[in-house]
Amino acid sequence: MRIGATNLITDVPGLLVGNATDAALRSGVTVLTGDAPFAAGVHVMGGAPGTRETDLLAPDKTVQAVDALFLSGGSAFGLAAGDGVMEGLRAAGRGFQVADIRVPIVPGAIVFDLLNGGRKDWQANPYPTLGRRAYEAAARDFDIGSTGAGTGAMTGRWKGGLGSASAVMESGITVGALVVVNALGDATAPDGRFWAAPWELGDEFGALGPPARFAPQTEPRPVKQQREATTIAIVATDARLDKAALTRLATAAHDGMARALVPSHTPMDGDLVFAVSTSLRDAPAPEDGYAIGHVAACCLARAIARGVYHASPAPVDPQPCRIGRD
Repeated sequence: MRIGATNLITDVPGLLVGNATDAALRSGVTVLTGDAPFAAGVHVMGGAPGTRETDLLAPDKTVQAVDALFLSGGSAFGLAAGDGVMEGLRAAGRGFQVADIRVPIVPGAIVFDLLNGGRKDWQANPYPTLGRRAYEAAARDFDIGSTGAGTGAMTGRWKGGLGSASAVMESGITVGALVVVNALGDATAPDGRFWAAPWELGDEFGALGPPARFAPQTEPRPVKQQREATTIAIVATDARLDKAALTRLATAAHDGMARALVPSHTPMDGDLVFAVSTSLRDAPAPEDGYAIGHVAACCLARAIARGVYHASPAPVDPQPCRIGRD
């Protein structure tokens, strides 16, 4: 595989991403949408998820495509970001047709960032406004690091962030990942090198090489408390996959989370992966069908490292940026 043109999930043709950030709030929203509705699946492996409309993505449910997905800070308050995304889609005339009404379909997930030092004394929930702003900002190019839903993200050791990565397979199929890294675990070993290093392409997160000791030698001791952590992600491809295949792709992509964060999928994390297909290419050949899951996991591991690597410092940060970035 090779890196896509921009090393972003939007290298998958037909996809757009928008960010909205509130620096005072130390939080934000990230929206993935597209030129047209797209099929999606989901798989949850964390013990403390926060979600909206994810039941619709099960293979046996009627709705076969969604108009957007959102990732948000704000814990349960952030689920209201979906309202703002729906407003933007409705204004654009998009949504599931029911008689003469269109109902935008917008699943999403949240991370807990309420204890990161930002202003949390709002009188009106800010997330619907952030959701609409993020939708309206959707474009092929977008920033990663301390922006959008990754603005106030933290990990067990370093400041977290929004990450993305892409890969083009030998067959020409494109795969991408988008992630908010807000984990209980760490993205680096004690020596500061990324756990995801074996899957790095080029120098996309510093080319530091693998940790000196690849396997942890001690039991992890969580710094965050229950429900304060979650890593939420989207993986995408242009290969035509139905909802059942996308559910399997989301499941396989969780391997990338486990490769890049130690520990991951704990009872204190709400770890979740959406999977998306724009269906702009034919269904994969049998030899590519299983490989897409591997490539998606690799992209997600790389995106996690990139989110932490590109985090930028801000006043009164509770955590430093990774060594060499602050």
